[in-house]
Amino acid sequence: MKCKLTLLLLFALSQLQGQDPLPQTYINPLDIDYTYMVYNSANNLSYRSGADPAVIEFRDEYYLFVTRSFGYWHSTDLVNWSFIKPEQWFFEGSNAPTAFNYKDSLVYFAGDPAGYGSILYTDDPKSGKWTPTPSITNNIQDSELFIDDDGKTYLYWGSSNVHPIRVKMLDKGNRMLETGVKKDLINLDEELHGWERFGENNFHPTLKEGYMEGASMTKHNGKYYLQYAAPGTQFNVYGDGVYVGESPLGPFTYMKNNPMSFKPGGFSNGAGHGMTMRQSNGQYWHFATMALASNSQWERRLSMFPTYFDKDGLMYSPTHYGDYPRFAPSHPTKAGEHTGWMLLSYDGEVTVSSSLMQIRKSTTNDDEVEVEELPIVKNESGEITAQVLTDENPKSYWVAEENNEEQWVKIEMKSPGRSMQSSSTTTIMKQKFILESKDSDTVFCWKVRWMEKTGKPS
Repeated sequence: MKCKLTLLLLFALSQLQGQDPLPQTYINPLDIDYTYMVYNSANNLSYRSGADPAVIEFRDEYYLFVTRSFGYWHSTDLVNWSFIKPEQWFFEGSNAPTAFNYKDSLVYFAGDPAGYGSILYTDDPKSGKWTPTPSITNNIQDSELFIDDDGKTYLYWGSSNVHPIRVKMLDKGNRMLETGVKKDLINLDEELHGWERFGENNFHPTLKEGYMEGASMTKHNGKYYLQYAAPGTQFNVYGDGVYVGESPLGPFTYMKNNPMSFKPGGFSNGAGHGMTMRQSNGQYWHFATMALASNSQWERRLSMFPTYFDKDGLMYSPTHYGDYPRFAPSHPTKAGEHTGWMLLSYDGEVTVSSSLMQIRKSTTNDDEVEVEELPIVKNESGEITAQVLTDENPKSYWVAEENNEEQWVKIEMKSPGRSMQSSSTTTIMKQKFILESKDSDTVFCWKVRWMEKTGKPS
């Protein structure tokens, strides 16, 4: 029996047909067709995942590269993405990829899962045609390719709870050969930086050494912002920190407002192993990894947050209401800001037509997923309840006994909402949803979130 986790986002309309359309929005995790992963496939475990994003703007359009995906995505607006299957690619997809747009002339890409290989390049990424460099580059696991304004080329890498982030220089004009310049840069300091400690909520009963990985470089106002991820991709506290330097080779100083990207709570957790992309209009965006870790520890999704630099040159990325609808990058004044849509369904009473199982999962400090099957509970009217549908936990879900149109969910809203069918304002206290599937051998698992436009957070 296959089980598909479907996140059903239902929004009560605040504006009716015939009025001006709502501004374009997006919501985290990002809505792309995540790839089915090869991890654990020998155990017949099937799940989709996406992590470690690399995003570039190239000739006014955007390209998104993701771990273990057998291709990449293209967009014209950073909201709607279409998949490109390249003609030449690494056999197992890419791993912790890096991409760089060099003066709108060439796109360079690296991310061989084996940790070595050629750096690919193309002047037409939309076509899917890439050319490998004739040389082989070693040690490019969790790499970051950065080409400075003077053409000097740097490759940062590192993924370890022992070894530091390192850098080596490459000769872009000579087949990306190493120049001999290699240097250790930064490492974790869990005693001084509590957010770098290993474990869920930065606690583990025996370990404190987190993993430093996912190097990324951003140049802003002549300074070099070396970003890194810690303490582990499976934890809710996965985030990105920054060291700042005057040169791509350092020395680098720890940024005092770290972590710059951090989201330990909410529906989707984590905002680490990311990178920061600057649009041609000057707006920065931080793309990062969020943990689901339901079917597997490596089940992840992607997020996008606006990013800024304050008057002191400190880099920061607001992640509050990070998994609620946000204004799209096309918004003239509020790009990336929270739209004001708020939950009506959180912890609402739920009854269902039937229940094959109700599951709650959690990440344990033993680095495993703990699975709890909840008993069937009925209310005073004899109806089956399913509170896992409105608990705002993506690691819990309900499964119906059958896969047909007779299955339904009924949710009692916690506050009034607007009618979706008429111009009058009414109270939506209960709503029935029909669950349908085209695949007779698939049982659907469901999570429901119902939101309403309030105008401001409350």
